[in-house]
Amino acid sequence: MEIHSKEARIVLAIETIELNKRLTIRKAANYYSVPRSTLFDRIQDRSNIAENRPKSHNLTELEEEVLIQYIIDMDDRGFAPKLNSVEDMANYMLETQGAKKVGKLWAHRFVKQYSELKIRFNRVYNFQRALCEDPELIEEWFRLVSNISKAIQSGNREWATAIICGNGEGETIPSFLMVQGQYHLSNWYTESDFPADWAIKPTSNRWTNNETGLE
Repeated sequence: MEIHSKEARIVLAIETIELNKRLTIRKAANYYSVPRSTLFDRIQDRSNIAENRPKSHNLTELEEEVLIQYIIDMDDRGFAPKLNSVEDMANYMLETQGAKKVGKLWAHRFVKQYSELKIRFNRVYNFQRALCEDPELIEEWFRLVSNISKAIQSGNREWATAIICGNGEGETIPSFLMVQGQYHLSNWYTESDFPADWAIKPTSNRWTNNETGLE
């Protein structure tokens, strides 16, 4: 993270110097907390690159640096980079300047120029991942799911709300059940497997409220 932060400060210092010709390298280096010698060398290299940079380049050097970092950041977060995403990002930056869009093969050539990008696009396609895209295997899974019973209850059951409290040591207090109804039924206590210390309360909608919570 510190390397990226330092690089960002160097880029900002260079951009500031280019915008303000009166600003010296020493002052910019002090303001952005970067080594003066490093900043000086980067400015010299930047000038040489700009002079020798072919006009066929669609993006500036800084824009390419931003795009490279964008691809690396997305890949580090688990989003596999795709060429069409690189093309879209480049076109977005060009669109803000009113420039023409890149060509169809531009993204492919751009990735090919940088070794740190090529390794992220040329990973071996895992066989297990390939199986996950096999239509026959996918259809077999859906056939299996479609044959699973939609219900495992007899159909004569009702929903109930349970309030259960416990702590980190595994200690609990008796549970509190709310069922829909107006009166207590004897079979709740004689024909069920509920522990004897559980509390049961009938409510109009089997939900809790302030009054029920107080009880």
